[in-house]
Amino acid sequence: MSDSSSSTISIDAPLAAVTEALFALEKYPEWSTSIKAVEVVARDEQGRPIKVKMTIDTGMMKDRVILDYDWSQAPTRLSFSLDDADLLTGMDGTYSVKSIDEDTTEITYELTVSLSIAIPAMMRQKAEKATIDAALAQLKVTLEA
Repeated sequence: MSDSSSSTISIDAPLAAVTEALFALEKYPEWSTSIKAVEVVARDEQGRPIKVKMTIDTGMMKDRVILDYDWSQAPTRLSFSLDDADLLTGMDGTYSVKSIDEDTTEITYELTVSLSIAIPAMMRQKAEKATIDAALAQLKVTLEA
């Protein structure tokens, strides 16, 4: 697997509010412009989504993906991996959250994407970084509104 891209941002919101937004996968289209639709395909015994179908459009890439979510390290970490897609051959991501103080939370988002077509690593990493930065900025705007 190739190197991942990541970014970290501080959000002026309590940890509980940040994890609530991150864990509400069905609501991602409400704050993320690159996620157009979300359908939960399967849930675990606690009702958390473990298999999710998403329609994504990052501008450079449009795809329908099915992601498997790993809740084993929640609430401090939520990971996902690609189960199936039309164009992508791999997609692994992790949101790590930690409380800075009672009103500030830090989120680190790591993402690695592999495509079925050959793209130079520098271009792939630039696209990953743009996707990460946009998602974090949009989440920040939503939670600080």
